[in-house]
Amino acid sequence: MSASTPQNQLVDRFGRKISYVRLSVTDRCDLRCVYCMPKKMKFVPRTQLLTLEEMETVGRAFIKLGVDKIRITGGEPLVRQNILQLFRNLGECDDLLDLTLTTNATQLKKYARPLKEAGVTRINVSLDTLKEKRFRDMTRIGDLKKTLAGIDAAIACDFEQIKLNTVILRNYNHDEILDLVNFCIDRGIDISFIEEMPFGQNDHHDRAVSYYSSDQILEDLQQHFELVPGTMTTAGPTRYYRLIGHDNARVGFISPHSHNFCESCNRVRVTAEGRLLLCLGQEHSLDLRHVMRANPGQADVLEQALIDSMQIKPRGHDFNLNSQEILLRHMNLTGG
Repeated sequence: MSASTPQNQLVDRFGRKISYVRLSVTDRCDLRCVYCMPKKMKFVPRTQLLTLEEMETVGRAFIKLGVDKIRITGGEPLVRQNILQLFRNLGECDDLLDLTLTTNATQLKKYARPLKEAGVTRINVSLDTLKEKRFRDMTRIGDLKKTLAGIDAAIACDFEQIKLNTVILRNYNHDEILDLVNFCIDRGIDISFIEEMPFGQNDHHDRAVSYYSSDQILEDLQQHFELVPGTMTTAGPTRYYRLIGHDNARVGFISPHSHNFCESCNRVRVTAEGRLLLCLGQEHSLDLRHVMRANPGQADVLEQALIDSMQIKPRGHDFNLNSQEILLRHMNLTGG
């Protein structure tokens, strides 16, 4: 640790140090992906959202307490008005080593270069299919060409990492696993396959029926590639594999059901309305909006609230495919 690196003060009851924050800037999105939100989504009133200045205040407080990676999420972050200013301001923080973005890429043709200039290091792009009609069906309103153009624009900017995030659903897109990996090999980018997470009431498909495990995906890929566990690690829960003979791309798995990753959790999330979620799959939370607005300009109060919140971070998410415990909080509200 250098002399300028802040001491990590965010340690939970289980000895886990929090070094990674996912900061949602909006619950709104220009797509309507079937696993993320219902077709007719009721969004949070704009007056209830944190301002960009408040989001920066939260980000800087976390950095002061030892967080060195912040991921900006949504909804679709790039639909938030004046969002580049938040990227620029956080990108100026010397102790922030990784400023990353999760996006659907629809706005990347416009924003990729300014994001790079603002200090963004990595970009994750949500993409579940390469078939135009299926893309429109799974996103309800999307245009695949627009997303692909955004990916190409990001590749041209030479970020440290560009990665696809792909949710595989049985009988919806599980037949495209190989095509998606080859798409990434051709472009020299990575891919993570994600098991669907049980957020919000879903009347589109039965999650238990559509579940397609990481182990099954790995088995499918092993019919075509030689894969070996990789040494690459990021701040997140992805388990990476190298593709022998294709050193320009990696395959990762995010497996909340089949390979629980809670033991080494180093993450918390902040929703667009300022709710600090201590666990992705539990409701333990703290209202940061209230803390800041009740104590304007008192950074020490916010910082102490973050330190104290570590005492309510649970051991794990305990996801259950057949559970109906999380009904109201859809993924776009949680932060992708």
